[in-house]
Order: sequence, then structure tokens, then C-alpha cells
Amino acid sequence: MTGTGDSAVADASGEDRLRRWRMVLGGEEDGTGCVLGGRDAAMDTALSALYGRGGQRSAGLGGSAPHVARWLGDIRTYFPSSVVQIMQRDAIERLGLASLLLEPEMLEAVEPDVHLVGTLLSLNKAMPETTRETARAVVRKVVEQLEERLASRTRATLTGALDRSARTGRPRHADIDWARTIRANLKNYLPEHRTVVPERLVGYGRAARAVKKEVILCIDQSGSMAASVVHASVFGAVLASMRSIATRLVVFDTAVVDLTDQLADPVDVLFGTQLGGGTDINRALAYCQSKITRPADTVVVLISDLYEGGIRNEMLGRVAAMKASGVEFVTLLALSDEGAPAYDREHATALAALGVPAFACTPDLFPDVMAAALEKRPLPVP
Repeated sequence: MTGTGDSAVADASGEDRLRRWRMVLGGEEDGTGCVLGGRDAAMDTALSALYGRGGQRSAGLGGSAPHVARWLGDIRTYFPSSVVQIMQRDAIERLGLASLLLEPEMLEAVEPDVHLVGTLLSLNKAMPETTRETARAVVRKVVEQLEERLASRTRATLTGALDRSARTGRPRHADIDWARTIRANLKNYLPEHRTVVPERLVGYGRAARAVKKEVILCIDQSGSMAASVVHASVFGAVLASMRSIATRLVVFDTAVVDLTDQLADPVDVLFGTQLGGGTDINRALAYCQSKITRPADTVVVLISDLYEGGIRNEMLGRVAAMKASGVEFVTLLALSDEGAPAYDREHATALAALGVPAFACTPDLFPDVMAAALEKRPLPVP
């Protein structure tokens, strides 16, 4: 027999289930008969302002900055940061609020994230001077968060790769490459002892302070690549801070802009880009190719969805020529946490036939991809 306590628990559970369904369905004519109050009612109001009732999207935020700023404050009160960022993105895309981001009071109210930075960069040329400093502060906050997350691991991973790229015949014990040493001494195998006598040691050298490798980041700045541009700019600054890597950062649409002299500050790099416009990968690669002086020690990273508006065959010919000269060529369809975007599959297939697989890469995987490229070993394709 079920006791009174069990019935009370069951009733409470049922009420909570109805309350949750009411929050999901929205609107008062949802069939649940549940009336929201307090915090739940406030959350429901914030959701309804953006998503409307009964699944109907409507511009319930109104068209003024004060209304939107107040709503932004409400959602930050009631929802976790990850949910706030999604709701902000929906508000910008669904309700056409991008123009309001040109007002300082709006920017001060938003939760900064990579997508917001992409939106601000796309509005860069239209941004009034009164908003520009606030926008830079928002962008800098996101850049600093990314650097904190990615910089230390990137430097450690690539420093190790550069150390390992220099082989020596007299390694210290900690630097012995045991796999290569065993292969080099297989002729000295002693069956009775089931061991190899290592007459010749093969090990890793220590990278000197001089430049060992050159890296060219070639970044498509078309509108769909916004998150990739943000992450690539941060990584460009990190690579530029390493003495043993000479880093060049090039952005392109139908024109090509070299932002290498701004790499000391990724915020300057980002405000030097202009998201949107067409795409001429061939022209960008021609510029990058002209800057290569040590092919065998150079890694070119093309970050693009491969929708080419230039000359396709010349583009592929340039990739093939760089590969033949000894350049390590990497193609990333995206450098973001969102996975692969829409991309030109025909061009991706053609690049793969040249030995250049095209794949989407998360920021956390990028250091491993670069380490593999620097060491000239197979890339860790997801």
C-alpha cells in the first residue's frame, strides 16, 4: 500500500512535470492548466519576448535599446551564460537587432562570446566612434578568455614539436627516440636475450633560439567564417610570440591584406579584417607563395570553406606546387567549436587528391594539428 508521504512526493513530481511542460510550450492555452509565478513567470516573460507564444516567433522585444538592454539584463539573471549566448544570437538573427549593437549601452549589457565578436566585426565599418571603444573592450574580453584557454597548451605542444624536429646522434637519456633507436638497431637483435643492443642512439635535439619554422595563416574572411577568423587571430598572436616560429597572418576576400605587423595584439588584427564580400583563394595563395623563402621549413594553413570565386585550376596548381617544393600545406574548413560549415565538396575532394585533406578543426585540436605539420607527420584528422 502506498503511504501518504509517497502520495505527496508523487503529487509534487507531477506538478513539477506540468510546470516544466508549461515552460517548454509557452503560452497560457497549452493544456497544462499550470499557472506560473515568481521566478518562473519572469523566465517565461523573457522567453516569450524573444520566441513568442505557442511557437510563433514575434518581435516582442520592441525596437528600442532600453527595452533590449533591460531584456539582456533579465536573461543574464535567470539563465546560465551558455544559454544567454544562444538567446542573444537568436535575438540578433531572428529579430534584426544587429543595428542596436552600435549603441554603447547595448554593448555594455551583452554577454561577450565569439559569435558576438563576429557580429561586431561585420558591423565594423558602420560603427560610430562613440561605440568603437566599447566594442573593442567587448572583443578584448573574448580574446583574453580564448588566450587563457589556448595559449599555454599551444606553446607547450609546439615547443615540443620543434624540439623533436631536430634529430641528434648523441641525445640525453630523456631525449632518446626509442622507436627510431630500435628500428636503427634491429640488426643487433640477440635472440637468446630477446633484446636489441643499441649501438647507435637516435634522439631529439633541443631547438635553438633561431627561427626553425615559418608558418603562414591564410584566412578566408567571408561572413560565414567569422568564428574561424576570431580563433585564427588569437592563434596567430600566440605563434608570433614564439621565437622559433616566424608567423605571417594573411586575410582575404577578393582582396588580400597582410596583417602580420599587427600580430602583437589580436584585437588590432580583428579590427583590421572586414567580414563579408567575395572570395578569391587563388589570389591569396599567390601572395602567400610569394612570401615563402624556405619551403622545407614552411607550413601554410588555409582556413576557408573553399567556395572559390577566383581561378579554380590555378588555385589547385599553386597548392600542388607548394607541396612539391616541400611546403606542409594544411586546409581547415573551419577553426571553431561548431564543426564543419557548408563547404565546396568538389574543391575539398580535389585537394585530398593532392594529399591535402580538408577538415574542420576545433580550437582545442589546433595545437596538435600544427605540431604534426611542423614535424611532417600525418595530421590528426578528426
